[in-house]
Amino acid sequence: MKLSSSKVKLFISWFVALFLLVSYSVHADTLHEKTINRLNSLDISTIEDGRVVVKFGLDQPLSSPPIGVSLSNPHRVYFDFHHVSNGLGRNFQEIEEGDLQNINIVQVGERTRIVFNLHGLMHHETFLQENILLVSLKSIDEHQNAGPVARFSNDGPEKELNSVLDIDFRRGESGEGRIIVDLTHAGAGIDVHQQGEKLVVEFIDTYLPSNLERKLDVTDFATPINIVDTVMLGDNVRMVIESSGRWEHTARQADTQFVLEVRALAENEDELAERRRANGGYVGEKLSLNFQDVEVRAVLQVIADFTNLNIIASDSVGGNLTLRLRDVPWDQALDIVLQANGLAKRQTGNVIYVAPSKEMADRELLELEAKQQVAEMEPLVTETFQLNHRRVDSIAFEGMLSDRGTINLDEISNTMTVTDIPLRIAEVRKRIKRLDVFERQVMIEARIVEATETFSRDLGARFGVKNVSKVGNNRLGVSGNVTDSSNLAIGEEVPAGDNLNVNLPAAAGAGLLGGPAALGLSLLKINNSRLINLELSALETDTKGRVIASPRVVTAHGVEAIIEQGDRVPFQQATSSGATSVRFVNAVLSLKVKPLITFDNQIDMELTVNQDKIGESVSAFLPPAINTKQVTTKVLVENGGTVVIGGIFERTENNIVNKVPLLGDIPYIGYLFRNTSKRDDKRELLVFVTPRILNERLNLQ
Repeated sequence: MKLSSSKVKLFISWFVALFLLVSYSVHADTLHEKTINRLNSLDISTIEDGRVVVKFGLDQPLSSPPIGVSLSNPHRVYFDFHHVSNGLGRNFQEIEEGDLQNINIVQVGERTRIVFNLHGLMHHETFLQENILLVSLKSIDEHQNAGPVARFSNDGPEKELNSVLDIDFRRGESGEGRIIVDLTHAGAGIDVHQQGEKLVVEFIDTYLPSNLERKLDVTDFATPINIVDTVMLGDNVRMVIESSGRWEHTARQADTQFVLEVRALAENEDELAERRRANGGYVGEKLSLNFQDVEVRAVLQVIADFTNLNIIASDSVGGNLTLRLRDVPWDQALDIVLQANGLAKRQTGNVIYVAPSKEMADRELLELEAKQQVAEMEPLVTETFQLNHRRVDSIAFEGMLSDRGTINLDEISNTMTVTDIPLRIAEVRKRIKRLDVFERQVMIEARIVEATETFSRDLGARFGVKNVSKVGNNRLGVSGNVTDSSNLAIGEEVPAGDNLNVNLPAAAGAGLLGGPAALGLSLLKINNSRLINLELSALETDTKGRVIASPRVVTAHGVEAIIEQGDRVPFQQATSSGATSVRFVNAVLSLKVKPLITFDNQIDMELTVNQDKIGESVSAFLPPAINTKQVTTKVLVENGGTVVIGGIFERTENNIVNKVPLLGDIPYIGYLFRNTSKRDDKRELLVFVTPRILNERLNLQ
């Protein structure tokens, strides 16, 4: 039987349709199998050691734990669930446990992304238990210069030494540095963390061939990465990445390949401030627009494409405009377009909502009234907060509670009980978490060093020429202290000390045990009536001394501390009634300080260092004087550093010459007719201050 051509064509058409229907059914079944897994529960709990555990329940077990990616500025961690849908019925979950702020759940096609928004750095780990995924988060102390940590755990049943096959570096399309590491086995244990300005990647139980153990200089690629240094460290491989500028990193692992990207951040705040000053407060990239009678919606679409932002326009936005802008920041161009058409904008994240100004105001008023009505009708809840480091009466909550809110303080148990709507309770919880922290302590040590140096030198001479001859009852002498030789016994010498014409010896120093050293000579004696005597005297004193006072005090951040040691000197003073009263004046060594610890662990101090001593009385009827040395200043010092905050240097020089006129000026011989005294006194006062931040662990011991 022979079929006609029309019947053949009809048969082929039915066959093709049947084939396509079967193929579509198979494809739909396959797609359904891929997306049948669903995220159906989310629970949060806190363990005693401070870790926050997030429990995800799924319809079916996952083949492998999702990869966590840590980001900074702001701090967050996200996980991608492939072929998993969001069955929670919500896209946001408020947490406020530890440093975990909240969770965003976003589904795009067959992928669901879970984003953990954090207050600070947190280390995360993942564990699979059948159809349950556990994510453990633990806060990291930022003062230890530890960066965000991303751990890719080894999910193999047995420990097996992995090996690095290749290390490659590439430059991304946006200028980011990309490091690609190929491994022999999938699921390698990898830790990524930041140490200071460096990024460290640890490959656990991994072998590094000798040809890959090297330092790569990738500066010429013009990325934030400068150096990639890879070494073998025990059973692990350590990769240290040195970068420049401000940057953030992301890491991901797929099968046997690990990829780390380092991207440069946007301009810092100083550059943004400079751009604001230069452009009248606008910081956007510059663009040029030239339109003739174009729709406002079309202009908004152009700006959205230029900025990669989402701009949503209200249905009432319309009209045309003509504008010509050249090299104008895009945010300024947007404001110009809105102002020209009576529009207003509100931005939330990367979404900008545009509507007429009146419509925007009415909408915000309605939202405000709705919130107020909710606050007035919402049931009240009560929560008790236990403070660990602050007193309950030291934290103020003015303006944080609603009109129906109340707060009760119990100073004995150091707890506060707050009754208000849940939104206000959450704000109080955040404030307590931010303020009820350990008050860091500082030890301030001051060293007051007073050094003295005294030097004196005295030279003198006594010289006599005596002619003792008796003329009747008279005695004849040249000058000096004449002794009556007639009273002397026969053969007795005339005393040399009483037979001098010049008497200018060296002066005895105050407080010395003895007088100056003297050398006496009888230069010439002619019979019993003529004597020439010479006595030379000299004294040299050199004294050095040092006085050290070292007051120290420990106080908390922002709390003033005072330490004093010394005497209180009584003074009598008259009163208005004519009687006398006693007033005491301090003569003490004191240190007054108020330290403030800055964000980079430096100490800003307001200091007053005082050293008083009781001096001598100027009169028998007056009390003793108070010798005062004081320094008042404000300084910024690094932790453990020493700064000199004050110094006084005094020097006194005296040169005194006593001589016989004319004779004392004769060269060389004039030394016999004069006395010289030279004195040089030095006194120096220095004040050193050393602050140290005490370790919290040390304080608890």
